[in-house]
Amino acid sequence: MDYIEVSGKNVDEALTNALIKLETTSDKVEYEVVEKGSSGILGLFNKPAVIRVRKKEIVEVEEKPVQNEEIKPTEEKIQEEVKSSQQVQQAEPVQPSEKAPKHVNVMSNDEIERRIVTFLDDMFKAMEIEVKIEVKFDDPECVNVELSGPNMGVLIGKRGQTLDSIQYLTSLVVNKGKEKYVRIKLDTEDYRSRRKETLESLARNIAYKVKRSRRPVSLEPMNPYERRIIHSTLQNDKFVSTRSEGEEPFRHVVVYLDREKSMK
Repeated sequence: MDYIEVSGKNVDEALTNALIKLETTSDKVEYEVVEKGSSGILGLFNKPAVIRVRKKEIVEVEEKPVQNEEIKPTEEKIQEEVKSSQQVQQAEPVQPSEKAPKHVNVMSNDEIERRIVTFLDDMFKAMEIEVKIEVKFDDPECVNVELSGPNMGVLIGKRGQTLDSIQYLTSLVVNKGKEKYVRIKLDTEDYRSRRKETLESLARNIAYKVKRSRRPVSLEPMNPYERRIIHSTLQNDKFVSTRSEGEEPFRHVVVYLDREKSMK
């Protein structure tokens, strides 16, 4: 695999970003520091740290298993558990019954929580980050995962991009091999709520600017969730409308003066 360049405020943050992007852990990569980064003078003229990273080439060697062998990655453990459960079901067939419900591959709350905690705990240990993981099932349509610790800014990342990436990876692990999809919502330090308030305020300010200048304004690229917040905030405005333009990951919202609305 070729090297990729990844940046961050410092080398540690750059490595964290690289591990999330490559969907792996620190013991599975090799990297070299291109730029150590600097904080500049009085916080000005900061230079980000830049590293070149790639996954290590793994050479398969046949060995007899030993009792104290190294713990396998979470993904492999999950696959083994699924295969094991399938073998047990095949070895012990259940006699069919007319009243027996049709089998649906649905996880219990305990299994969902175990998958979430195991995956995140392994990830954070590899990153050497101290994080407390709390799983809540308050919402029947969504599993809420709250992260807390001394250095949560690293997990949030720029405009929540790192937090979104961790949420996506967690969702992949939890839903692997399951028919019914479980929606995962990952949050820390009430970031989601604070970001929502920021976007709502931004939408209203942009709408005011459009009304004064009578010219459309394009916002910065956002993920689908954040674009929906902008659309929802301005959907009842009597003078402006919104639309999304561009392709991912550069898709953005445009706020424009709607003459048909203003004439009603």
